[in-house]
Amino acid sequence: MATAARAQQRGGGQPQLLSAAIAALAQPDIRQKLLFTAAMLVIFRFVSNLPVPGVNPLALESLFESSTVLGFLNLFSGGALQNMSVAAMGVYPYITASIVMQLMVPLVPAMQALSKEGEQGRKQINIYTHWMTVPMAFVQGYGQLIIVQQFGGISGIEFTGPNALPTFAAVITMTAGTMFLVWIGELISEKGIGNGISVLIFAGIVAGVPQLVGGRLYTGTGAGIAASILLGAFMVSMVAFIVYFQEATRRIPVQYSRSVFRSGRMYRQSGATHIPLKVNTSGMIPLIFAFSVIIFPAFVGQVMAASSNNTVADIGDFVQTAFNPGNPLYWGFVFITVIVFTFFYTMVVFQQQNLAENLQRQGGFVPGIRPGRPTEQYINRVLIRITWGGAFFLATVAVAPFVFQTVLGISDPSSGGGRATAFGLTAAGLIIVVGVILDTMRQIEAQLMMRQYEGFIR
Repeated sequence: MATAARAQQRGGGQPQLLSAAIAALAQPDIRQKLLFTAAMLVIFRFVSNLPVPGVNPLALESLFESSTVLGFLNLFSGGALQNMSVAAMGVYPYITASIVMQLMVPLVPAMQALSKEGEQGRKQINIYTHWMTVPMAFVQGYGQLIIVQQFGGISGIEFTGPNALPTFAAVITMTAGTMFLVWIGELISEKGIGNGISVLIFAGIVAGVPQLVGGRLYTGTGAGIAASILLGAFMVSMVAFIVYFQEATRRIPVQYSRSVFRSGRMYRQSGATHIPLKVNTSGMIPLIFAFSVIIFPAFVGQVMAASSNNTVADIGDFVQTAFNPGNPLYWGFVFITVIVFTFFYTMVVFQQQNLAENLQRQGGFVPGIRPGRPTEQYINRVLIRITWGGAFFLATVAVAPFVFQTVLGISDPSSGGGRATAFGLTAAGLIIVVGVILDTMRQIEAQLMMRQYEGFIR
């Protein structure tokens, strides 16, 4: 009977994904959330195409073909930086501020105490993150304008003389654009589906994929089309690989035993559950850390190469060559750096959770392990072992597009100076896209299960 009812709910043998999508659209509140999210994304794409006055589009196009630094930052703006729009920085300053605040919590006692105050403490930390975003966006906006000016994409960027007011207006406009996107992201989180900031990054990443795929298939030669088909197959396999590791967990068994007094009598309560430790606890944050650190020498090299001093210019050329994404040594350095940052970020985040202390306070224990310090040491050993798998997974994803494109002997016109991509999606972009889709599907799944419908995930 249950099977028949389930089949009837699916609409007479329809695929589960299709029936779940129809069921989601049939619910007024879910439909309203989906439509609201879609409307916010339309506004986001509109803002991403409003340019800052005085921009030279042709110069910007040649600039992004040669600049690794701007190409990486352009990932998080959804192409808005390449258009030099008012939302050129995307939500990247907010992401940076969030990461800084996460790292400050275990280091600053006042922040650590605030994080333990529950929902109210998290709200206050979120307010601090917003405050930190404003100066970061201002500095980054001015820095991006200076970089673009050095390559001839824009002119008159200075805080002195007659250009001071236009420069200040441009920087303020870009800062306001970033905060506007953060506000849209929070509206999506509150009234839409999914994590708003992640959804905006996702929309920016995939916005240029249809145009790129169409350009490859309809303007390429036979060999180019065949290589593109292989590249597409590679991307599909990478998505499956990412999903497998993103969902992989190590379950640590936990038992609870409590004594409860009722009516003068003592009753013992017991239960069993598990702690799910994800293989990739840190998500795509180590990739952002690693690429942010690695592109800094490339940025310094670009600045030094433009110097009038021959010695400084030669040093700049050497640094640019050493950190050129087309160099295999560069990707070897990326591989090692991603592993290091994966362990660093995982340990920082894990220490904030105080799992062993919370277990002991709630009367829980790991079978065969004494509560307290021994439990903490045991969980740390397990975490370090599974983090090796997560670290090698992230490092492999980071360098896989470069290796595959090198083997095929193809280049991506959207790669921005040789950055390894698969149909315009970098390694961090692939993980972001997969992660956002999984998170959104889980939220829709939860909404459907509340109404006794089958969802997307079996």
